[in-house]
Amino acid sequence: MRVVVAPDSFKGTCAADRAAAAIADGWRAARRGDDVVQIPQADGGDGTLRALVSAIPHAVPRSVGRVTGPAGQDVGGIYLEMRDGTAVVELAMVSGFTLMPRLDPLGATSRGLGEVMARALDAGCERLVVAIGGSASTDGGLPMLEALGDRRPPARGAVVLTDVRAPLLGPAGAAAVFAPQKGASAAEVALLEARLEAVAARLGADPTVPGAGAAGGVGYALSAWGATLVEGAPEIARLTGLDAAGAAADLVLTGEGRFDAQSLLGKVTGHALAAFPRVGVIAGEVAADPGVWSASLATLAGTREAAMAEPERWLEAAGRAAAAARERSGPRPFEPAG
Repeated sequence: MRVVVAPDSFKGTCAADRAAAAIADGWRAARRGDDVVQIPQADGGDGTLRALVSAIPHAVPRSVGRVTGPAGQDVGGIYLEMRDGTAVVELAMVSGFTLMPRLDPLGATSRGLGEVMARALDAGCERLVVAIGGSASTDGGLPMLEALGDRRPPARGAVVLTDVRAPLLGPAGAAAVFAPQKGASAAEVALLEARLEAVAARLGADPTVPGAGAAGGVGYALSAWGATLVEGAPEIARLTGLDAAGAAADLVLTGEGRFDAQSLLGKVTGHALAAFPRVGVIAGEVAADPGVWSASLATLAGTREAAMAEPERWLEAAGRAAAAARERSGPRPFEPAG
């Protein structure tokens, strides 16, 4: 039996490559004769470059030195260089929420992302892929565009990986939905909404494009710059070879920190459920029915806290549980009902 293990990161506890290794170890312990392949995934957020490096042997990290962090501090910048001339940049590594020493919803900046993109373009990349999940700012991407200056997308274009479908403005937009997660009060949300309206008036692109509200409006600014917005999980699946490997596999095991209704909207797990005929879902918590066999680490460990304290132990246990389900019932538990 050929099994592909392709989880996202379990945010805050376990990177995708470590999660894949633990699940695979659990499956192999129960079914030693199976062919188990690990292809860690991401959806365009934190951990995208790490997942690509783990899955693509020819992906080479390139340092660009110090760039501007989200709080104005110096941070190290890198991009990933592919054999075909593609450069991949991850916003979370230079302008991400986790880099903030303290919450600053009005002052956090996306400038560092533009600085890394500029270095990749100056180095001659032929195609640019920008993963924009996990941002700290709601600045409409203007500081990023200022760092890019007069540079334009490369010859083979620029693709933006988003992990949300939000528009720029309104009750489902960047300020209303995501700014409170970055520390904004109700009054600050109103101020940020007004700022984003001014950005839209200045740049003139369509603020209703799905993903325009991603990364506090960075998605919108990149769309105005000439990039194409796409859902991150399917593009990462293509880049890492998961689509081809999953189609040829007997089973795909995927997972994330929490499976809920949002998981079906552009996330790694949702893509796997839609793309492959037999899927198992492993999550820190399972808050919605995925329609196939699933395992909750919190249930296996007894509590959420216990699962988070030893994620790899319980990911391995979940891998063993998946193999046991296959032994007992064959492929049926991994096939969607109907």
